Amino acid sequence: MKKSIIITGASRGIGQAIAFQSANEYDRIAITSCHHPEELMDTRERLINLGVECIAVSGDSGDHVFVQKFVDTIFTNWGRIDALVNNAGISYMGLLSEMDIADWELLLHTNLSSVFYYCHAVIPHMVHEHAGRILNISSVWGESGASCEAAYSATKGGINALTQALGKELAPSRIAVNALACGAIRTNMNAMLSPEETKNLEESIPYGRMATPEETAEFALGILSAPDYLTGQIIRFDGGWL
Repeated sequence: MKKSIIITGASRGIGQAIAFQSANEYDRIAITSCHHPEELMDTRERLINLGVECIAVSGDSGDHVFVQKFVDTIFTNWGRIDALVNNAGISYMGLLSEMDIADWELLLHTNLSSVFYYCHAVIPHMVHEHAGRILNISSVWGESGASCEAAYSATKGGINALTQALGKELAPSRIAVNALACGAIRTNMNAMLSPEETKNLEESIPYGRMATPEETAEFALGILSAPDYLTGQIIRFDGGWL
């Protein structure tokens, strides 16, 4: 039976790397992103060249109407959803007192509400099959918090709590729900750092460098392929940073 997976925020970075890594395990890969539609379609073509079926649609994962339509399209075409990776996310750096309400709402919808929307749409299909895997891409800041990233930390902390609660809720249905708490990953999200800031950051990581999207994706697929007894866990991937 052909296996299918949904990956959000897959036009670049961690999401794209997970999509490529998934081609080793899944026959059908559905990808989406809110921005960079050209890169999303390029990712689709590369996945097809790897021999998998691929559905790619640009849309806002923070919009519950889009999410439901996207999930419905996947189920209509493929008849099952075996795994979901909630990777879509944005960052915000700055003092909380200087943050616009609109920025908070955008961060909340993109980072946290999107996870709820996709889980809400996908879980009934997984419960019907009595099987499934959900992996939420989180951050170490969801565990410890980061100065000048309070709002971002709050959204990732929410993801962690949702992960742990759903892990308990869905265990009887043999659906594993885990979160990957990433440390510093060499993606566009960290490209804003100056060379000096990058150097200082990497010196603070015991392993001595940021992780690559590719090794992060390899670890993510390892979690997805683990026995479903592994559930409700927040698993760090940070080079010993915390």
